Amino acid sequence: MLIDQENILRFKEVHTPFYFYNTALLKETLQKIKKEISAHKNYIVHYAIKANANPKLLRLIAQAGFGADCVSGGEIERALDTGFLASKIVFAGVGKSDWEINLGLDNDIFCFNVESEPELEVINELAKAKGKIASVAFRINPNIGAHTHANITTGLAENKFGIAMKDMEHIIQKAEQLCHIRVLGLHFHIGSQILEMDDFIALCQRINQLIEQLRQAHHQVEHINVGGGLGIDYEHPDKHPIPNFSFYFNTYAKYLNLSDGQQLHFELGRAVVGQCGSLVTRVLYVKQGATKQFIIVDAGMTDLIRPALYQAQHQIENLNSREVLEKYDVVGPICESSDVFAKDILLPKTHRGDLIALHSAGAYGEIMASQYNCRALPQSYTSEELPDIKS
Repeated sequence: MLIDQENILRFKEVHTPFYFYNTALLKETLQKIKKEISAHKNYIVHYAIKANANPKLLRLIAQAGFGADCVSGGEIERALDTGFLASKIVFAGVGKSDWEINLGLDNDIFCFNVESEPELEVINELAKAKGKIASVAFRINPNIGAHTHANITTGLAENKFGIAMKDMEHIIQKAEQLCHIRVLGLHFHIGSQILEMDDFIALCQRINQLIEQLRQAHHQVEHINVGGGLGIDYEHPDKHPIPNFSFYFNTYAKYLNLSDGQQLHFELGRAVVGQCGSLVTRVLYVKQGATKQFIIVDAGMTDLIRPALYQAQHQIENLNSREVLEKYDVVGPICESSDVFAKDILLPKTHRGDLIALHSAGAYGEIMASQYNCRALPQSYTSEELPDIKS
């Protein structure tokens, strides 16, 4: 179970809404990843901090030996503060500011994932001012569509991310002439919440083409970073609490033509933390509308924006009631019509005060929370931090 009965009893003493993290599941997931990549001596995993930057989770991930994929200076600072080694930090992002680049240089991070020629020039200038050599990989836009929501696909030519394939050789040649740049390799990322391995196979085939093109032009590619994107099962989290990492990693082993000595980097986020987190909220009212029933809870789109932003569906569970099923819309208190978690779903007959859990909220949940309507940000707890059950 994602949440056991003992923890449900302890929830009664906690102010809602809040995030609950099943750290036992997170540790099991981390061990599964480590086991699977151990079969591939040249595989390296960086955790994508943008998925969830909760320090309690980050410390566990860092202790497991993973690197960090950061997309801001703040994420680099959080990674360093929670135990990630600077030598395992990659810094991506289409709009890196000067202070963020300087932060990476000052801490000697592993790599900057460069997304444009102007960015390359700025990194070289800033590295020169510090008398340093910046290691870079070039994010190439492979013009590959992923079977996912339009807002989280990143590998099409129309997206803002990456360098066009036609410009790849030019920018590498330019970088090799810059005295304060060291070219490590190539970076790719085609999107998020991808469940069809065919998308990753298509990426492998495109990378093979590009690597061969560079080989013929006498350019060596030491490191290949394929990003992340592996999705989770939002519909049946209890059945599939841990993604099929074996299938995922073996797909790259089968279809990507790596040379001896080449290292393959992954930037997994959602697949690491998605299933370990649930948003727990309390029922304020059960309202009978003109045509349907509404469960009005004290959590809203300020606490979990994915349903409003991506039309995402989370499994919703009444943690208290086991009565006959009825049909409800589950909505929040925010003054927006989009503040809806689910429509026309079956739940046990629900009452004021019942606790409701929205599962699979460990990724892009707490980290995207806002204070719209002057609401407080949700707190978070692990099982170790919950209050004892009162006798």
